[in-house]
Amino acid sequence: MKKMFCALMMGTALLAMPLAHAEEVLATPVATTAEIEAVAPAAQAGPVRTTTTTTTTVTTTTTEPLEAAPAAAEEGPKIDSGNTAWMLASTALVLLMTIPGLALFYGGMVRKKNILATMMQSFAITALMTVLWTVVGYSLAFSEGTPWVGGLSKMFLNGIGVNTVSGTIPESVFVIFQMTFAIITPALICGAFAERMKFSSMLVFMTLWSLFVYAPVTHWVWAADGWLFNYHPAILDYAGGTVVHVNAGVAGIVCAFMLGKRVGFGREAMPPHNLALTLTGASLLWVGWFGFNAGSALAADGRAGMAMAATQIATGTAALAWMFAEWFRKGSPSVLGITSGAVSGLVAITPAAGFVDPKGALIIGAIAGVLCYWGATGLKRMLGADDSLDAFGVHGVGGTVGAILTGFFVSKEISGVDAGLSQVVTQLVGVGSVALYGAVVTFIILIVIDLVMDLRVPEDDERMGLDLSLHRERVE
Repeated sequence: MKKMFCALMMGTALLAMPLAHAEEVLATPVATTAEIEAVAPAAQAGPVRTTTTTTTTVTTTTTEPLEAAPAAAEEGPKIDSGNTAWMLASTALVLLMTIPGLALFYGGMVRKKNILATMMQSFAITALMTVLWTVVGYSLAFSEGTPWVGGLSKMFLNGIGVNTVSGTIPESVFVIFQMTFAIITPALICGAFAERMKFSSMLVFMTLWSLFVYAPVTHWVWAADGWLFNYHPAILDYAGGTVVHVNAGVAGIVCAFMLGKRVGFGREAMPPHNLALTLTGASLLWVGWFGFNAGSALAADGRAGMAMAATQIATGTAALAWMFAEWFRKGSPSVLGITSGAVSGLVAITPAAGFVDPKGALIIGAIAGVLCYWGATGLKRMLGADDSLDAFGVHGVGGTVGAILTGFFVSKEISGVDAGLSQVVTQLVGVGSVALYGAVVTFIILIVIDLVMDLRVPEDDERMGLDLSLHRERVE
């Protein structure tokens, strides 16, 4: 009884003491290894909340993760506002290249009776490709699939939400940026068959070509599981030398052969209707191309800056090279010549923009200006095709020249890739594969359409002009 009384008195005294003094009186317990291991997982998960409970015989410490800890520990890729802002601007610039840029560029080069029909093609393709890319094109090009084409997991942009990230930008921005590439590529083909294809046939052709040629080739070159992306060494195509320009140029020359020459071609004069429109369109293409090339860095960084510099340097050099070549050969420089030269420089630097230094850009621009001038004159005559607005002469030749020269002038300091024979061989494989595949599939598509609904307008409609015969409108 006496012992119980003493214990009770001691407990009462301890409870009356301040906490700090009580802890000095009690022996401090030593944590066992098991207790430490039990606490460790919570500590590793992030900040913890510690609660100390004191009794008359033991002090127990428990830990529990704060509610915010898991989010901090499992933080994923973050959206960079600066990169996103630049990509939003770049996307708008690339769209500017097609409408109004390409529409004006091509519209000014055709005869007055076809100007509305020609500009209508660019505008209608913009709308058509927007829908196709949303429904299935993006999925075929960029979702995981085979080395040849993507799957259908991102049809209708499935799984892409407000917080879905691609690198450091929202995936929604990447989708629309790539959509603008899918818009301008088929629009470029129209220059080869200008003034003679049925509008309905054109819409069907562009739909099939986008799904069976553009999307697979994009997957080959730019998707993580594409076969050219994983080639050894990998193909270098910064912004679309093969995907856009070789692809469109080859399809264009196939269309020119399949549709035949315009009525009166070679016998009647077919001068451009309004070169002021062409110059304006070329100027818009030049400005918009900064989004095309510098935007392909997918970031507002030093590489984007170098791509912009390379684009400007190559374009100015090519414009002068074409102008002087024409001046030397014909005795005078022309507006059509210098604008076509500028576009040839833009085309040729596209695959190289983020890989070469300013010296490389100068050389690529100079070579492209001269060779594309030959492509639109001498080569065009050799082929005997009516490539109306030189889609193949500028884009096919320029894209090929730029893709191959990228292998020679790639800068290791900028890209981490060595220039040399092995890289040039890869570039040749890429150009050859895209050209061969595109030519064969384009030919098959055109054959099928011609059998089902005819490709070309009747001769009387062509003579009247497509503005009136197809759209019942005209420019006064």
